[in-house]
Amino acid sequence: MMRRIMTVAATLACCFLLPSCRQTQEQVAPSSSYAAMTIEATDVNLSETYPASIEGRQDIAIYPQVSGTISKVCVKEGQKVRKGQSLFVIDQVPFKAALQMAQANVEAAQAGVATAQLVYDSREKLYDEKVISEFDLLTSKNALLTAKAQLAQAEAQLVTAENNMKYTQVHSPVDGVVGTIPFRAGALVSPALPQPLTTVSDNSQMYVYYSISEIQLLGLTARHGSMDEVLESLPPVKLQLADGSFYGEQGRIETISGVIDPRTGSVSVRAVFPNEGGILHSGASGNIILTNTNKNAITVPCRATFEMQDVVCAYKVVDGKTVLARLEDVRLSDDGKSYVVGGGLAEGDVIVLEGVGLLREGQEITIK
Repeated sequence: MMRRIMTVAATLACCFLLPSCRQTQEQVAPSSSYAAMTIEATDVNLSETYPASIEGRQDIAIYPQVSGTISKVCVKEGQKVRKGQSLFVIDQVPFKAALQMAQANVEAAQAGVATAQLVYDSREKLYDEKVISEFDLLTSKNALLTAKAQLAQAEAQLVTAENNMKYTQVHSPVDGVVGTIPFRAGALVSPALPQPLTTVSDNSQMYVYYSISEIQLLGLTARHGSMDEVLESLPPVKLQLADGSFYGEQGRIETISGVIDPRTGSVSVRAVFPNEGGILHSGASGNIILTNTNKNAITVPCRATFEMQDVVCAYKVVDGKTVLARLEDVRLSDDGKSYVVGGGLAEGDVIVLEGVGLLREGQEITIK
């Protein structure tokens, strides 16, 4: 009797639980209807980032051209200077004395030439009158030539003395900004200094250097032809500064080196940026952002992809079933929401847009 009661109770429990289990299974059963999209070719902007170094258009090391003691420093570090502006003054006293001596030597040489000329003229008349011999005439002529040579030598020494006097004023050769000044008034300097008096950087325009690979260079020349055509075809570039901000002006690529570095297999590229506001400084670093437009590119939303063994994949829908597509040459677009792919999908393919993580290859699905 007891066994019958237990059997009936178990049967009733199953009857009550079975609908509940079926209801739960129906609730958790995955939907077989998925959103999809048709692949269309479109134009996409892709940006490439290259580490770069920033230099002034000219970074000129300033060395003295004469030896002496600095008597005056005319500028401060970081000061803007104009071409021809005085930077340093070297003690002028000994050079003034040398200049005066050179001027006196020229005057003495001029007097010597005048005297030798008078002697020669006089002896030439005497020779014509046959009072003196030809030897005496030639001797006076040689004396005149010697005097003229001494005058030329004295004049050359005067030019040297005048130049040395000018070199005591060290001027800026270009418009620019003064760098560090390791020497102060009283320091003894010479042209053989191991380090310059200072550096003047012409920052009106800035050169930004970065490198591209040999393969990229070959790709550019294959698409455009000569190097001149490559430079004309390249778009403007942007400069990202060290703090992550972007420089307000765009630059242009001016030159591409014709020599490949055998150690790195790279080629140096130089871009030019205007710097009227003086924001860019020589010696700084940043990133060059080069944006290219890919014509008729195949794009796939990131949400429609997944990774399998480090390969980005998507599911195509063929005859109502999923087919795994391994994407090739995958690059993230500038908006960060889609991939630009070089293979694995073609225009007109239908791919699953959402829920790809729940699918498997060959699964039958319906498209919403």
